[in-house]
Amino acid sequence: MPWRILIILLALGSSSAAQTAPLGASGGTPKRPFTFEDMMKLKRLSEPAPSPDGKWVVFAMQDVDLEANAKKSHLWIVPAAGGEARRLNLTENEEERPRFSPDGARLIWTSKATDPTQIWMSKFSPESGGLDGEPRQLTNVSTGADGGIWSPDGKNIVFVSAVYPDCKDDACNKQRDEELKNSKVKAKVFDKLLYRHWMSYTEFKRSHLFVVSVEGPVAQQNAARDLTPGNHDVPPFNLGGQDLYAISPDGQEVAYTSNIDEVEATSTNNEIFLIPINGGTAKKISNSPGNDNTPLYSPDGQHLAWRSMARAGFEADKQTLMVYQRKLEQARNATAEWDRSVGSYVWALDSKGFFFTAEDRGEAPIWSLTLDAKQPTELARLHADDLAFGGGNQLFFSRASIEAPNEIWRQDVAARGEPAAVTSVNNALLSQVAIQPLEPFSFKGAENADVQGFLVKPPGFDPAKKYPLKYLIHGGPQGAWGNSWTYRWNAQLFAASGNYVVVMINFHGSTGYGQAFTDSISGDWGGKPYVDLMKGLDYVEKTFPFIDKEREAAMGASYGGYMVNWMLGQTDRFKCIVSHDGVFNTESAYGTTEELWFNEWEFKGPPWKNRELYRKFSPHLLAEKFKTPTLVIHGQLDYRLDVAEGLQLFTTLQRLKVPSKMLYFPDEGHWVLKPQNSRLWYKTVNDWVDQWCGAK
Repeated sequence: MPWRILIILLALGSSSAAQTAPLGASGGTPKRPFTFEDMMKLKRLSEPAPSPDGKWVVFAMQDVDLEANAKKSHLWIVPAAGGEARRLNLTENEEERPRFSPDGARLIWTSKATDPTQIWMSKFSPESGGLDGEPRQLTNVSTGADGGIWSPDGKNIVFVSAVYPDCKDDACNKQRDEELKNSKVKAKVFDKLLYRHWMSYTEFKRSHLFVVSVEGPVAQQNAARDLTPGNHDVPPFNLGGQDLYAISPDGQEVAYTSNIDEVEATSTNNEIFLIPINGGTAKKISNSPGNDNTPLYSPDGQHLAWRSMARAGFEADKQTLMVYQRKLEQARNATAEWDRSVGSYVWALDSKGFFFTAEDRGEAPIWSLTLDAKQPTELARLHADDLAFGGGNQLFFSRASIEAPNEIWRQDVAARGEPAAVTSVNNALLSQVAIQPLEPFSFKGAENADVQGFLVKPPGFDPAKKYPLKYLIHGGPQGAWGNSWTYRWNAQLFAASGNYVVVMINFHGSTGYGQAFTDSISGDWGGKPYVDLMKGLDYVEKTFPFIDKEREAAMGASYGGYMVNWMLGQTDRFKCIVSHDGVFNTESAYGTTEELWFNEWEFKGPPWKNRELYRKFSPHLLAEKFKTPTLVIHGQLDYRLDVAEGLQLFTTLQRLKVPSKMLYFPDEGHWVLKPQNSRLWYKTVNDWVDQWCGAK
């Protein structure tokens, strides 16, 4: 063996030993295991907004008050070159969504100083990095204001408000809201689908875009003009991410996203529209039957880009980048030949290309693409989001990993330099706890395809010992595990709670491995993904002798909940199961969900047209085989997968006398978000797994 290779192997061995040595073995201060209380103390950064001169970054940072069972977000600021972050506005009011004016002299944000929220504004001093004078309320609409963006000329703000589509002015909206509030009758009459969505029933309102001048007293601001009147949502419902509307560089036009199909519950057909900022008739410029979204003008105003999916009704189709030549009124697909989905994106400052993120094998790297190229170039391999330029070639973004939540980073895209941290607000806490790295592996799964998985070891790991296993199964199903952070299914916390090895598999249907791999789960929910999970478990049992195959728990939510329900009727190899918000009866799940496009794509139509496929992969039809002790979890406000699915599963387990327990949240939806509910969730889940798989 050449000496150079031997030295490298010895170095790797030393590094591995250092990572897996018992706590405090290095001679330094012993690091303690990561706890739920630690996780609640972490600062939650989002929405980095660089100043146009590149000197500052303003961002929203959320703190959790566990005892008050509350989360509150405030605005913070940090030098763009890095340094100590500080509060920007010393107020008790909750604040979020900061946005600099084009000249950097003013700042707007959404404030909860009033109920409902409104847009506030203040002058900003680039020299001191502070607010200049007292902030003032910019909007005063009775239905509230959020999502504010500046027109590039600095004269107007476009924002979002949910209004009654038949109301012509704010007085009408205010009267209708007051009548509803004061009425003793709370019944609702529905005459079309999507009468409830995510975790709330309809209030018969529509999101509209409004425009308001930044000049003038607040008393005049309730005269904000509705740019998108009518009985359609602008923008459509979304769970965060990049804005679904933009203003042209000359400030004269607004591009926005909307779905105008007759039956919204079966349609993913969001379209891109243009409308003059002074009002007028909207013009549709997209033509894909799938989801077109997030329009963004080039800095020189010649082009408009947006993300696009080709297939109707498929929410996980490959997301390509369309480029529309405004003068010629022609669009082309800039990433048609690239087999990944575009995530957060920005135009290059010279308007000659793009920078964007895209999932790839457990990461979300930053890529660059020129307008004349067919394939992008990878700039940085990490897990990035929220891209934004500030100060020339400095690209700012949020970065997370399995070892830490979001911090703000930057990269000089001209020099192609290494990314550098801008904030480090969680370093002090994380330096005190034993955080474990993410260890990837791969194996041959269904149809002999390459499948990737990840492993996280417990703190103080000793390779000579045997450890029980928590086998986490992701939702989506078109989702993926990877080098990112989550507060809901946190691998670090699962590993540290009771000393478990945590394993996660990106089975057929996962994202970041090409569209064909993602497509392969549709119509095959209990097929290839189940084979991958069983072969993945075989692989880790054979490859990692420290895994105790007699103490393994399968755990999943959403599609992961479906899969563990499916496993109940397929195998007895797990000591226990945790099923959160999972499908139990595929036919009843169809009748109680809201986004019908999802079920109709995954099961190739409604039940009355393809009943055999629904029944082929329905866990409830295998109930006579259920034996594994199961914890069932469901939220009353989950309208994606109705609580009836969890109740049916628990009833079945109880009647079969299978050891079982149900954790029911009357005030949570598909995700458990309230701090004390989250604490109960983790305790109940970990106690259940310990009961069946814990220390002997």
